[in-house]
Amino acid sequence: NGKHLALLKHGAAAWNNWRAAHPKTRPDLLGAPLFGANLCGANLREADLRGADLSYANLCGADLSYANLRGADLLGATLGEADLTQAHLGYANLRGTDLSARDLTPSGLALIAHATRKASSPSLSV
Repeated sequence: NGKHLALLKHGAAAWNNWRAAHPKTRPDLLGAPLFGANLCGANLREADLRGADLSYANLCGADLSYANLRGADLLGATLGEADLTQAHLGYANLRGTDLSARDLTPSGLALIAHATRKASSPSLSV
């Protein structure tokens, strides 16, 4: 949605004001080109960010709860203090992503990381 992308490019404060005025609108940012964007503190709750380019974006403190980030490129993105509760991150590129100080249990990433560790364990028998 070009309108949603244009609003977001005005910055987090303008975006959050628009979100507050339109609480029932689910942001459509499918495939959005947001390389290096400063989205610190942005309300992206329930946003459709499938396939979005968020590489090197600053998402510190952003609300990404219930967002669909399936297949999104988050290479080198900063997610410190971001809310990833129930975020869908299937097939997302998380290489080099700063996930410091995050509780990843609600997003399912903790389960993926645990399964990966177990699968690579030499003592695991299948």
